[in-house]
Amino acid sequence: MKIKKEAVVKLLKNNAGVPMEFREMMQAFGISKAERPKFKAIIDGFVDEGALLRLRGRLFILPASGTGLTGKLSVHRDGYGFVMPEEGEDVFIPARYLRENMHGDRVEVQIVAKKRDGKQEGRIVKTLERGFSKLVGRFEKGAKVSRVIPDEVRIGKDIIIPAKAAGKATNGQVVVAEITSYAGAGRSMEGRIIEVLGWPDEPEVEVQTIIRKHELPDVFPPSVLKAARAVPETIQDSELEGRTDLRGQLTVTIDGETAKDFDDAVSVKKEGKGAIRLWVSIADVSHYVKPGSPLDKEAYLRGTSVYFPDRCIPMLPEELSNGICSLNPQVDRLTMTAEMLFDGSGTILEAAFYPSVIRSVARLTYTKVKKIVVDNDPELVKEYAELVPELKTMEELALRLMAKRRKRGSIDFDLPEPEILLDLTGGITAIVRAERNLAHKIIEEFMLAANEAVASHIEERELPFLYRIHETPEFAKLQDFKEFIFNFGYELRLQEEKVSPGEFQRILDQAQGKPEERMINEVLLRCMKQARYSAENVGHFGLAAASYTHFTSPIRRYPDLVVHRILKKQLAKKIGEKDRENLASTLPETGLHTSKRERVAMEAEREIVELKKMQYMQDKVGEELDGIITGVASFGFFVELVEIFVEGMVHISTLKQDFYEYVEKQHALIGERSRTIYRIGDPVRIRVAAVSLEKKQVEFVLARHDERVAPVAEVYGGDEFPKVPVRGKWPKIERKEDRRSGEKDRRDSGSKKGRRRK
Repeated sequence: MKIKKEAVVKLLKNNAGVPMEFREMMQAFGISKAERPKFKAIIDGFVDEGALLRLRGRLFILPASGTGLTGKLSVHRDGYGFVMPEEGEDVFIPARYLRENMHGDRVEVQIVAKKRDGKQEGRIVKTLERGFSKLVGRFEKGAKVSRVIPDEVRIGKDIIIPAKAAGKATNGQVVVAEITSYAGAGRSMEGRIIEVLGWPDEPEVEVQTIIRKHELPDVFPPSVLKAARAVPETIQDSELEGRTDLRGQLTVTIDGETAKDFDDAVSVKKEGKGAIRLWVSIADVSHYVKPGSPLDKEAYLRGTSVYFPDRCIPMLPEELSNGICSLNPQVDRLTMTAEMLFDGSGTILEAAFYPSVIRSVARLTYTKVKKIVVDNDPELVKEYAELVPELKTMEELALRLMAKRRKRGSIDFDLPEPEILLDLTGGITAIVRAERNLAHKIIEEFMLAANEAVASHIEERELPFLYRIHETPEFAKLQDFKEFIFNFGYELRLQEEKVSPGEFQRILDQAQGKPEERMINEVLLRCMKQARYSAENVGHFGLAAASYTHFTSPIRRYPDLVVHRILKKQLAKKIGEKDRENLASTLPETGLHTSKRERVAMEAEREIVELKKMQYMQDKVGEELDGIITGVASFGFFVELVEIFVEGMVHISTLKQDFYEYVEKQHALIGERSRTIYRIGDPVRIRVAAVSLEKKQVEFVLARHDERVAPVAEVYGGDEFPKVPVRGKWPKIERKEDRRSGEKDRRDSGSKKGRRRK
């Protein structure tokens, strides 16, 4: 048999870049079943030469020019996944092509299709790094072979545990399993039990499950504890040399009621012509945590403190975080101070930075400050009479800064956040809306001002630095958002495929107080990219800031500690060429690592909050409650309850009998016959149907089917579609084009596109 390489290449080129199945290639060349082995050997030889690329499922394609994209695989619980490259759009991977790959794997992916809306579809061609070497899950003991069902629902594969590898685990317990072999062709994933956490309904086991699952370091090594205990508990006179003494000023800390580590303190003073001077003093952690020390290495590893409803997993040992570095009242503390002068419009006139020593006169809380400044509580006003003028001046300055920031286009989202209230035994007493009052805004504005001033100061000196950046949203998402709000009478003005943050704030201001306000806030937030740390400054889009960094929380964020070190060296004029070279080579990796650690912490915090919410809802089954639709998908929609800030899903199978079209860009499900519409932001009355801790979801059903009929123009926009049926029929809802096998792929993934029938 002679099959020329050129003929195979030509065949694949003529297939418009779409992968071909092996059997299709056989048909194209007229290969019989008897000739199949020889043909397979020829094609495999072309693959070995690099002339062809073999994809999962015996698909073949021509190699793209250049290497494939690499990124982390994120798998949906329904089986399909997305590869998220460090730059560029995510790549969709249908469920049937994932095979042995798991959520969290770092992979190389080849693009096989690009749709009109810019979305990409690909195939995994190589596994570069496994996302998990250990998994937490529930142990199920069998007669001969046991298994661990992973707690992470996105894994989708059980771990087979041979009899000799089960250790002391008992049926039903939560365990940690080490993976000894990954799944392959016809082979299951296998592992061994390395730790037994306990029974799943024990509160401590729940927390430890999440800690192990996200691999959060929660125990400090002996060398780190030894180093922390060696730090003096009080300030020595020798440490005050070269520091500005601010102990005579009325300096206070303002934090939440349960806070134990106070890393920022503030002080203000009125000056001539309406100017106000602000001092933001931040704990000088860099004085105690030296580069390369055990404390520093552990802080870098953790990257950030992690906050659960009942505890904190700190970045630094308590001897530092709650002790010598915490700006506790009535004790001397070493700090780094940003001193800024603002005029009557909130414009910064001058800024200075220096090592200092302070003595906080009071540990205030947001609640107390609000009662003093806003409510004029007579008892608190009397108790803190000395500080009342200071607090009033802080209010005045914060309002100036807020107005100035909003004027330049900074975006302020108004979305409620949940706060979980616990009793003394750790039980949940309530889930309420977290308060964000004027006191919160005072501290927010002062910290924003200090962060921006430090970033500008270092950038002006052209030194390598670690910025906090927030990039402009993707143009495709801007287009989707523009189309979405157009249906409500809003216009998003784009300039050369870009938008100013002030334009977003204008839309939010217009929507304020209107029924669609929550909906527009939610959809806009989903347009935005995630802020991150970077050695390259591209500005902070959300804050409309040309330069921004994190300087104000070195007790709980490693990037802030890095910023303090650079600032101190610059102030001391000790940054030479070698320092510049070292910073330039290490800061990119520091930014990447700390951004990853931040995301891990956020995922863990979110997961423990969701777990507490589900536990709280277990005795609410059968109750009727009011909610708001916060997300829409082809399989149903998500509803957040109004009073207790818990989200659950209303599955499409529970809706009124109809064909339902999923209009992705409008975040809506529409009944094809009834024209009933369910859209993000709509109020609904639901009944709690079930709570599944294993599936990690709360299930709702509509308490009543109040039909909200969708005018076609409201969904599509414009006058090109009739607002009434034409000849008894509504206009057909446009579906996105699917490439060959696309519909089949989505059936496999559980994420079918287009209409759904129950």
